[in-house]
Amino acid sequence: MAYVIPAPSIPALPVAGTADLFPVRRVYCVGRNYAAHAREMGGDPTREPPFFFMKPADALQPVAEGATADHAYPPKTGNYHFEIELVVALAKGGRDIPVERALDHVFGYAVGLDMTRRDLQDEAKQLRRPWELGKAADHSGPVGPIHPVSKVGHPAKGAISLTVDDAVRQKADLSDMIWSVAEQIAYLSSYFELAPGDVIFSGTPDGVGAVKQGQIMVGAVQGLGEIRLRVV
Repeated sequence: MAYVIPAPSIPALPVAGTADLFPVRRVYCVGRNYAAHAREMGGDPTREPPFFFMKPADALQPVAEGATADHAYPPKTGNYHFEIELVVALAKGGRDIPVERALDHVFGYAVGLDMTRRDLQDEAKQLRRPWELGKAADHSGPVGPIHPVSKVGHPAKGAISLTVDDAVRQKADLSDMIWSVAEQIAYLSSYFELAPGDVIFSGTPDGVGAVKQGQIMVGAVQGLGEIRLRVV
């Protein structure tokens, strides 16, 4: 009897205040996009152009509004780090998108975490190897509901923060980004043809650090609410 491979489910994120889902195509992540974090990670924010890596779309973990989601500590690491980020969801794509028109391509924004097996990432850096083992673990991209632009506009300033067991670990302002959301979209579109369903993690402030099983992480972006996760 022939074996039939079941059709894979399409990763999707909830849309705030609705029963709608936002299907995800690709996940791009920008590195070192806050000056203090760039210095924290050994970079020079005065000279470095933006750089990107990717997570698999099915590495995203949707987190419902008001819920405390269980987040599994991944295998093969003893140094699992949080990185709070503003997440951008695209409704339109294209190539070589001009900066002044880039925000027209945005569907909405969400709160997200770029969870990282830092020990594996550091090893990859030293060996000049790809970052997937550090950055692409299962469920390593928790994301809250997407808030449509029609409801929240384009957040360019406002507090972004993360607490662990109620202690503030990361705190900054969206205006501290080195490369704006519009600039990220324009830059990315010069390398890839962007499409509806693409998601961009727009960078994290300084203060990244490790979590342990049993701890509670709360990530927040002003105007977009918060996400809560228990590390299990």
